[in-house]
Amino acid sequence: MNPADEVLVRLDPLADAQTAEVLSRFFQVRPGGYGEGDTFIGIKLSVLRGVAKPYLREPYESARWLPLLQSPVHEHRQLALVVMSERATRSRRGAGGDRESAQIYQEYLDRTEFVNNWDLVDLSAGPIVGGHLLDRDRAPLYRLAASTVLWERRIAIIASQQFLKAKDSADLYRLAELLLDDRHDLMHKAVGWSLREAGKRVDRDELRGFLDRHAATMPRTTLRYAIEHFDADERQHYLGLRKSRRAV
Repeated sequence: MNPADEVLVRLDPLADAQTAEVLSRFFQVRPGGYGEGDTFIGIKLSVLRGVAKPYLREPYESARWLPLLQSPVHEHRQLALVVMSERATRSRRGAGGDRESAQIYQEYLDRTEFVNNWDLVDLSAGPIVGGHLLDRDRAPLYRLAASTVLWERRIAIIASQQFLKAKDSADLYRLAELLLDDRHDLMHKAVGWSLREAGKRVDRDELRGFLDRHAATMPRTTLRYAIEHFDADERQHYLGLRKSRRAV
């Protein structure tokens, strides 16, 4: 039995048809939905994390996890990304350096077509991409941000949240500015969430400065997410900037 099949033997009994139906609706598997064509077998993330636990102490093994990452089944890809994210983080913390992290980063970027829903991106982009680029050239994020693929653009902005741990928000604001005109609602939410995190974790005044320049023209969803932690008066101030611009 190959390494990937060993994992699948553990997963198959956990599948649940009712849960699969709920997840399929939630992640818009319907025709025209952003998850169109995906396949769910009905295993919740909390359960997948339990399955992943024994593997988190073992060195990362491409032969075990890449077949799952490239599976048509959403939960298979999700489990692979749980393990890859945790192993990338542990590698960077270990005495042996970040060789494993670099390998996972490259394999991930070579296969972004399989990181194809917002939950998969949000689970993995920070620890795998942002973590690897923390002390490196951030140019790959700008290439992702310029992609025609929604999920690659989302990887770029979500990965930049990882830099906030080091109180570094410069790239997040640059990427947010590049992505403000994105037409997809899932990007409006991702950019707004990222701006909110930058204000909360680094500098609220820096966020205010960004909003002073862009609130009047940014998508309403982005603005609402970005100002979520402001008090009521300040929220109304920035919402008013947008309304006044529309009235002109």
